[in-house]
Amino acid sequence: MTNTSNAASALRPPDKVTILAVHGNGGGSSRFMLLPEFMPSGAELVAIDLPGFEGSPLRTDFTRLEHYADHLAELVEEHRVAGQPIIVLGTGIGGSIALDLASRRPELMDGLILHAIVGASLDTRLFPRLMKSKPVRGIIRRGISAKLARPILTKIFFSTGAPAPVLDRFFDGYRTCAAFSDMFDLINVDWFDSVAPIEDLPVSLIWGEHDRVLKSHQAELIKAKAPNGGVTIQPGWDHFPMLEQPEEYAHVIVDHADALVAQARA
Repeated sequence: MTNTSNAASALRPPDKVTILAVHGNGGGSSRFMLLPEFMPSGAELVAIDLPGFEGSPLRTDFTRLEHYADHLAELVEEHRVAGQPIIVLGTGIGGSIALDLASRRPELMDGLILHAIVGASLDTRLFPRLMKSKPVRGIIRRGISAKLARPILTKIFFSTGAPAPVLDRFFDGYRTCAAFSDMFDLINVDWFDSVAPIEDLPVSLIWGEHDRVLKSHQAELIKAKAPNGGVTIQPGWDHFPMLEQPEEYAHVIVDHADALVAQARA
């Protein structure tokens, strides 16, 4: 996980691709904490924390998903280096925010990687309907962060497992996630329907074959918003491969980033 200043960014090799990683709900930049050691020399991962996540202050003036997307736009511009490609990687609700930004301001990035993002079938799936209740959201958030529940939740969320300190950081993230509940109001059917399809920006959609949180068939539904994008169903992945298979995840993400840059420059 890297939070790079503009001064440090200026020292990157001219062809180095920056991958700006946007986390899912309940987490933060620590979702990508295992990746840096596996990044090749031609790529740099910059993992950010959205407002209200991982202890960062909640922005009470952010009342639409567009506000989070505009905040992401500022971060993209902050980490852009002249002449060097920048790819936005969004997972979960981070992918929803990145999708919103790319649909309105595709010129800000050279490509977009959407990994198991939220937005499809929100009116028919049980969990989104359950989470319409704010009291239920609070119970769920506290339940996920509860230490007594972690052995059971680990089996639910992590099919192949992850190191204990990583799991503790993952579950603790929900306790300090001030924006957790808000995301269920901002990411809804009306928002998804309003997103204009992305026509001119290279896009890759990636889904884990064994994703138990967001089933892989949702990739084709998300593809309606990126009709020219490619879909990859990755064998062996569940919902959090960045924590369960960090080396493989890093290589797959970089391969997609390189392909998107080549497509953008063609």
